[in-house]
Amino acid sequence: MPLAYWVHDLSPFLGPHWGNFGIRYYGLGYLLGFLAAGWLLVRYARAGRSQLPPEKIPDLMLALVIGVMLGGRLGSFLLYHPDQLLHDPLSFFRVWEGGMASHGGMLGVALALAWFSRKEHIRFLHLGDLITSVAPPGLLFVRIANFINGELWGKPAVVAWAVIFPASPYPLVPRHPSQLYEAALEGGVLLAFMQWRFWRSDEVRRSPGRLSGEFLLAYALMRALGEVFREPDAALILGLSRGTFYSIFLVAAGLVLVLRKSPPLKDPA
Repeated sequence: MPLAYWVHDLSPFLGPHWGNFGIRYYGLGYLLGFLAAGWLLVRYARAGRSQLPPEKIPDLMLALVIGVMLGGRLGSFLLYHPDQLLHDPLSFFRVWEGGMASHGGMLGVALALAWFSRKEHIRFLHLGDLITSVAPPGLLFVRIANFINGELWGKPAVVAWAVIFPASPYPLVPRHPSQLYEAALEGGVLLAFMQWRFWRSDEVRRSPGRLSGEFLLAYALMRALGEVFREPDAALILGLSRGTFYSIFLVAAGLVLVLRKSPPLKDPA
């Protein structure tokens, strides 16, 4: 039966590579995500729906890159593999081996936004609304890169589109391509929802922070749905996969942001 399924044989590199060095789809996914976010932020500014000046967008993007990379890397070790950091601390710098956590990346983004908000005197909640509305393309591209890398595979399955991942513990067992499910949910569905909310409502001006809260709630839901089909990549917590368990904190933060009363933005002088 396993021979009836496609065996994953995609290279993690785009074009030629030398050992561990070359253009990786994983890094390209992050690059495309940041470029898409920057393009959308420019559109927001030109449409008059953002208090972030266009000339400040590169500065914000640089802060976000640092926040995502450090937060995602630390989160991967602290949330999923804390023992590895203790026994092999140099593995933190071996980025070519992979290891990024979306929940850690979100925390890194929040810290980067707090710093930028204080530096540029732009409301933190407004910046949060802008960034959460442009984050889904990055999630989409990186999840596709996860699939190309043949990592974070799904649970065993007998569906017609199941894939055999040779790097999995049981290399002949067909599995859900859960990376593509997550790309569709966390990337495609969230992108459509956040862009619809941003352009079709006045929440970004009337109630700063609400869109951020809606994003956190929607992401937690999409992540939990994806985790149903994904093989846990670390020990369970209270019977839940770590991705689902950590999303509980996103739900709490999202509810606070949605339910709190925030004064509307003032029109720039």
